[in-house]
Amino acid sequence: MIEIPSDLHPDLVPLVFLLGSWEGAGVSDFPGAEKCNFGQEVSFTHDGRDFLEYVSHTWVLDSEGKKVRPLESETGYWRIDKDRKVEVVMIRDQGVVEIWYGELADQKPQIDLVTDAVARTAASGPYSGGKRLYGYVKSDLMWVGEKATPDVELRPYMSAHLKKVVDPSEWAKDLKDLPDDGIAFFK
Repeated sequence: MIEIPSDLHPDLVPLVFLLGSWEGAGVSDFPGAEKCNFGQEVSFTHDGRDFLEYVSHTWVLDSEGKKVRPLESETGYWRIDKDRKVEVVMIRDQGVVEIWYGELADQKPQIDLVTDAVARTAASGPYSGGKRLYGYVKSDLMWVGEKATPDVELRPYMSAHLKKVVDPSEWAKDLKDLPDDGIAFFK
């Protein structure tokens, strides 16, 4: 169930499905880069202002699903206007800054984004733009990213399936009537 925090800025209500911490795994595959499975942690938070703060960390997984090394990190800010237009400012650890525009689909929690501007440091790899699709499907967050470089046309390069992480302290609030020994509950 999706809850709307009382201190959420009213403009952000259409994006409330993104709020929280998410974890999962995905696949990365792009010409010139190592094809791999990756793990991911994502958080969307708010502080009452008119944006969501976004943080993502990914890491390469070995064949047993264990962390091998960091893959990518990004952070950014998401906004939405009255016409369901979404704008995102994102910074990646590889030395890339992006401005994304898109929109929230009508009648479903799905966001399509495309880069409008890309700035790169001298140390970053070639990159000329991208597209992303985020969707809230059966209480999970799924996304797919496409990427283009001067030498490679726009193509899918990463996708992931993420599950919401629930803080056990949230469950503990519902246990206030549990007997001290815990056993009486089952009698």
